[in-house]
Amino acid sequence: MHKIALNFEDGVTRFIDATADETVADAAYRQGINIPLDCRDGACGTCKCFAEAGRYDLGQEYIEDALSEEEAAQGYVLTCQMRAESDCVVRVPASSQVCKTEQSSYQASISAVRQLSDSTIALSIKGDALSRLAFLPGQYVNLGVPGSEQTRAYSFSSLQKDGEVSFLIRNVPGGLMSSFLTGLAKAGDSMTLAGPLGSFYLREIRRPLLLLAGGTGLAPFTAMLEKIAEQGSEHPLHLIYGVTNDFDLVELDRLQAFAARIPNFSFSACVANPESQHPLKGYVTQHIEPRHLNEGDVDVYLCGPPPMVEAVSQYIREQGITPANFYYEKFAAAA
Repeated sequence: MHKIALNFEDGVTRFIDATADETVADAAYRQGINIPLDCRDGACGTCKCFAEAGRYDLGQEYIEDALSEEEAAQGYVLTCQMRAESDCVVRVPASSQVCKTEQSSYQASISAVRQLSDSTIALSIKGDALSRLAFLPGQYVNLGVPGSEQTRAYSFSSLQKDGEVSFLIRNVPGGLMSSFLTGLAKAGDSMTLAGPLGSFYLREIRRPLLLLAGGTGLAPFTAMLEKIAEQGSEHPLHLIYGVTNDFDLVELDRLQAFAARIPNFSFSACVANPESQHPLKGYVTQHIEPRHLNEGDVDVYLCGPPPMVEAVSQYIREQGITPANFYYEKFAAAA
């Protein structure tokens, strides 16, 4: 039995189980998800999707008009013919509503709230329902703010383990979630999650990675690094973590532990405030070295506030380099 992540174009991700002898389309249908298809014979191309990761067999039953050799070589698949040979990630060019599925909701309780610094809160929640929660490292969920009808989006900062997940949350003065976590929250309080969501997640590692984090944009990378520590990587990985002030630096011990566990992983942290006492000052772009960009044979992952995303994009363009892949996620704090 293999686990297949179906990523829909509206950002919803659903996980299904597929046996070795059933097609992905049939497995999805068995579990209540209708991937668009007409013929089931590999003739129409309606169920064409893109496999971002995993091993699979397409057989020989489809025709060229439905899926060309070039498309198959690029990673496109017909889900009515695709049989998984490992866990896979499949991008579906349709919304979850069209496929008659929706994001899942979970109930859990706060297991820990820690103020890592004046600007950052670590939140852990746990519950039996979360033992069924699956997500791709880097994705996020919408967390309900207790006592209100509102939600806030946060990236997982850890993998799910024994029904527990964690988040790094920026402490926004007057913020709805921040006010709850700093003034009211206690272990055992109930919280709701809806998701997982998002197209920012760790893909199969096929070349060196450059990871760029701004502030609490570090969260998805610690989840990614947990996964990489489990599976290993033959390619070098470098993380540059940038913050505004010294007190914004958090989780450095955790990053050091990852560096000890992952042979090809290194990291640096920098502080933008010129009055900082930290050894490395400035913005992340000032600490990107030519070897990190590897003449373009690199996958860049970036998570930070919009000005950072724009600055990094401009910097890479100015170097005259086009990365093999450039994945990014912008976030802004909500009051």
